[in-house]
Amino acid sequence: MTVATAGEFGLISRVTARLGAASPLVLLGPGDDAALVATPDGRVVASTDVLVDGRHFRRDWSTARDIGHRAAAANLADIAAMGARPTALLVALCTPANLEITWAEELADGLAAEAGKVGAVVVGGDMSASPTLTIAVTALGNLEGRAPLVRTGARPGDVVAICGRIGYAAAGYTILSRGFRSPKLLVEAHRRPQVPYAAGPSGARLGATSMIDVSDGLLADLGHVATASGVGIDLHRSAFVVPEQMRDAATALGVDPYGWILAGGDDHALAATFPPSIELPDDWRVVGEVLPASLFTARDGVTVDGRRYTGGAPGWDHFR
Repeated sequence: MTVATAGEFGLISRVTARLGAASPLVLLGPGDDAALVATPDGRVVASTDVLVDGRHFRRDWSTARDIGHRAAAANLADIAAMGARPTALLVALCTPANLEITWAEELADGLAAEAGKVGAVVVGGDMSASPTLTIAVTALGNLEGRAPLVRTGARPGDVVAICGRIGYAAAGYTILSRGFRSPKLLVEAHRRPQVPYAAGPSGARLGATSMIDVSDGLLADLGHVATASGVGIDLHRSAFVVPEQMRDAATALGVDPYGWILAGGDDHALAATFPPSIELPDDWRVVGEVLPASLFTARDGVTVDGRRYTGGAPGWDHFR
């Protein structure tokens, strides 16, 4: 059965039936003109991402459930990077009429499962016919009384630390693009990122001065922090450990694994700056330091071992 056979409201009924249990913060879920989500903090953190078939995902590489996990993770990670706890997702699905309805159902399963990892719920959205399969997700979050972690807070003397895997998803993308399907560890990292959601709020409680979700590449994303904060950032290559399977894949493919680590995205690790006096737990790894902007040129907002990165583009650019 296709989505055209089921019709718009048949598709909506099938999808909403799979969206999971309620949350105490969701006062009204799917089924009305709008959802109603409680905001105990009095403020709402909101973020939106769009995934386009052939641009952000490929259906011959990933299942619908995988893509649902990825679509939710991209938005939930942004909420966590603000130091907030995700509470709800809104999803818009634009699809060709001949899409199998089971694909849409499995997409909903992936969205609900990833949201469930943080206690969030898909509360509504929209659907439309489109020649290009497109998934747009909006995430909402609760700061629980904390100040938001923004990109403008990094200060000279801070350390730069990351939490989560980095380089894995980019390696998986390269492997898939070369026509291979292993090693599974890296390919699965591209299909379903493992996001350290709890590190966002915990990093805020520890005293982080800034934080960002690494979605486009560590160099590129830390460049946003450096620019917004008016500082420079220097990373230490030796702080990054290349796992065995990544090293072996890089050798087989003839690429530098540090390109995946420094400029690859989609793992959604969290990168933050902390005052040096803070004792960080083991899940945060110090990888660099914040320096005065006077030591950097405009193009060198982020350097590696004191030098401009020359291994290619520092990250993903949608229009490049």
